[in-house]
Amino acid sequence: MTLPLANRIALVTGASRGIGYATARALARAGAHVVAVARTQGGLEELDDEIRKETGNGATLVPLSMADTDGIARLGAALHERHGRLDILVGNAAVPGPSSPLGHIDLKAWNDVLTVNLTANVQLIRCMEPLLKASDAGRAVFLTSGAAHKAQAYLGPYAVTKAAVETLARVWAHETERTPLRVNLFSPGPIRTRMRATVFPGEDPMTLETPEQVAEFIVPMCLPSWTETGKLYEYKSRALKSFQPPA
Repeated sequence: MTLPLANRIALVTGASRGIGYATARALARAGAHVVAVARTQGGLEELDDEIRKETGNGATLVPLSMADTDGIARLGAALHERHGRLDILVGNAAVPGPSSPLGHIDLKAWNDVLTVNLTANVQLIRCMEPLLKASDAGRAVFLTSGAAHKAQAYLGPYAVTKAAVETLARVWAHETERTPLRVNLFSPGPIRTRMRATVFPGEDPMTLETPEQVAEFIVPMCLPSWTETGKLYEYKSRALKSFQPPA
């Protein structure tokens, strides 16, 4: 049986834990060769062990901070040299940032969140777009959050960067709509992750769905058969949504 992502190259950021970890495994099970990017070497090695157990094949492990924009450029050059293309980009890496009133946030902390959550994704677009366009069916999925629309108090840096990522992805989708590249967003909602527990420590994690459940809905957006672009898949409602102007 031919797997749906056989011979596809998939880059996943933030792949050492949570939704990125689960998505990398799910893409590998679907046949993709996963290029897993994360800061944590140990988490990447655990991921590689799991992928080998499940598929018999290893992943390409890239210990890299998303704050290292030069490192992202080097990764793009390495992928070009080794594969000549990239079929799938999952922009998942993010940090929650400080939970504090806007007026109390140190500017360095603010800039650190912008660098990882937003600027890194701009650099991924700059460095990976030629590779994705070299694919016959390039697919890009960026992880977003309901925080982008709720504008919840005390989560300013995270909410602002996720709103910006949504606009970034939509602009890119418009710029590439006449190409085979499809660009979309995925909003998982409350999921049982370490980052969620950090932001909402009083929440019972057992009431939340798991990253593994979410990942099964990200994989279809990475298939060559996926045709939508510039849309947002909301996992909580299991609905693909179009963006509308404010009422």
